[in-house]
Amino acid sequence: MCFTSTPRGARLARRLVAHRLNDWGHPYNTPLNETFSLITAELCANAVRHGRVPGRDFHVRLVLAEGVFRVEVTDTRAERLPPLSPPAPDSTSESGRGLHLVAALADGWGVTPRPAGPGKSVWAELRVPTTGGGGPRGCVGSGSGGLASVPGSGQVVEFPAGLGVGRVDDGADHAAGE
Repeated sequence: MCFTSTPRGARLARRLVAHRLNDWGHPYNTPLNETFSLITAELCANAVRHGRVPGRDFHVRLVLAEGVFRVEVTDTRAERLPPLSPPAPDSTSESGRGLHLVAALADGWGVTPRPAGPGKSVWAELRVPTTGGGGPRGCVGSGSGGLASVPGSGQVVEFPAGLGVGRVDDGADHAAGE
């Protein structure tokens, strides 16, 4: 999924992840949905704040496989890597706590080079509590081409453009110097 590198794009990405988790059997008000939505929000906010390149979008990929949810947020700023051990935040600062939240809430997180071009992917994983049913498997994101598999059915579902496949535009006119 491709989003404009704006605060609105980050908010839309978080909301789409919450919708997908709900669709995959983890309702909005459950701890898993709320936790993973928060992790996604922090990674997307960092992509907008620290990884933004004028005229470039950020990408979100959401995967559920083998009982683990994984979100990958990719931007085109390869030279701005997050520290794997974030420094202690200044107690008077209004920012600087996002990666601390991710590290505390996720079962794992890290940074990998962007597979197809300049940039990086910051990812986080969260184990899914087992319910005995195996749960859904799916993939939504820039690597999925707008498709997701439906477990046990052999079906592949295509998501309409309004649901986050392709570029999600916030309606703002983004000048190159912005």
